[in-house]
Amino acid sequence: MDLLRSLPLGLYLEQPVTWLHHLDSRVKLAWLMTFLIAPVLANPFWRLMLVGLLILVTITASIPLRVWKQQMGFLLTFSFFVFALSAIAPDGLPTNHQPRLPADELTFAQQPAILSPAPSKPWYNPFGFGSKPAPQASPVAPTLTSLPQPTDYNYILFNSGPIKISRRSLELGIRISTLFFTIVYSTNLYLLTTASEEITAALENLMQPLRRLRLPVTEIALTLTLSLRFLPLVLEEIQNLVRSVSTRAINWKKLGFRRAAQVWLMVAERLLENLLLRATQIASAMKVRGFTSPDKHRVEWHQLRFKLRDWLALGFLGLLWGARLLWGWQS
Repeated sequence: MDLLRSLPLGLYLEQPVTWLHHLDSRVKLAWLMTFLIAPVLANPFWRLMLVGLLILVTITASIPLRVWKQQMGFLLTFSFFVFALSAIAPDGLPTNHQPRLPADELTFAQQPAILSPAPSKPWYNPFGFGSKPAPQASPVAPTLTSLPQPTDYNYILFNSGPIKISRRSLELGIRISTLFFTIVYSTNLYLLTTASEEITAALENLMQPLRRLRLPVTEIALTLTLSLRFLPLVLEEIQNLVRSVSTRAINWKKLGFRRAAQVWLMVAERLLENLLLRATQIASAMKVRGFTSPDKHRVEWHQLRFKLRDWLALGFLGLLWGARLLWGWQS
C-alpha cells in the first residue's frame, strides 16, 4: 500500500508537463474561483456547461488516462447517483391541496342573488321531527367539461409506479450533482497541475495590498508552503507505521477490544512523536541555512510573469463571465 500514490484526489502531476502546467498560477487561481462562484444562482444549462468545460479542458490538456480515470470516474459515478436520487425523490411541493375557488365556478356564479327564506318551524316542533326535507333545486347551468391543454407543458415528466420525476425534482438533481462535481473536480484539477510553491507564490502576490494593513503576508505564505510540504511527510509516516503493524501479523481477534485499542494508541503516540521529530528537523535545517525571518534569504522558486497564453486565458475568462452575466442567471 502506497498512500502517496493511491489517493485519487489532491496529487500533483509532475510528468507529463501539459499546457495547464505552463499557465501562471494566478491565472489558474482566477479560473478556479470562477468555477467555484459561477454556479451560484445559475440555471441548469449553465451548470451543465461548466461540467462539460471541465471535461473538455482535461481532455485537451492530454492528462494521462491513468490519472484522471480514478478522479473523474469516481466523481462522475457519485454525481450520477446523487442526480438519480434527487430526481426520483419528492420535490417538496404538496400534492393534495384545498382549491381556493369552487369546482364549478360558472354554476356558482349563476346562482340567484336573493336566496329563498328558510321555512319556519312551528313552536311545538322547533327541531322538525317527522317533517320531510325540502327538495333541492336543480343547477341552473350544466357542469363544465375539462378543457384541452393549450400547450405541451407537463409538470410531471415521468410517472411509472413508485418512480415519479417532476420538473422541480429534475432541476434539483441537476443543481446538486453538477455543483458537487464542479467544486470538487475544479479544485482537484488545480492541485493536479500546480505545484505547492506556485500556489503560495500566487497567494503572496495577490495578498500584497494587505501589507498596508500591516499583515504578515510573507509569514503567511511561508507557513502555507511548509504546511503543504509537510503533508507528504505525514502520509509517509502513516504508511510506515501501517506497514510495521501489518508485518507483525497481529491476531486482532485474540487481543480483544481493550488490547487492540491499546495497540492503536501506541501507534498514534508513535506517529505524533515522529511528526514532531520531523518538524524539529525542518526547523533546525532552516535555522542552519540562515532562514531567521521570512523576509531574509528568500528563495524564489517561480517567477510570476504573464505571457501570451496567460493573457489569452484571461481574455477567455472575461468572455465567460460576460456570458454568465447575460444568459446564466436562474429563471
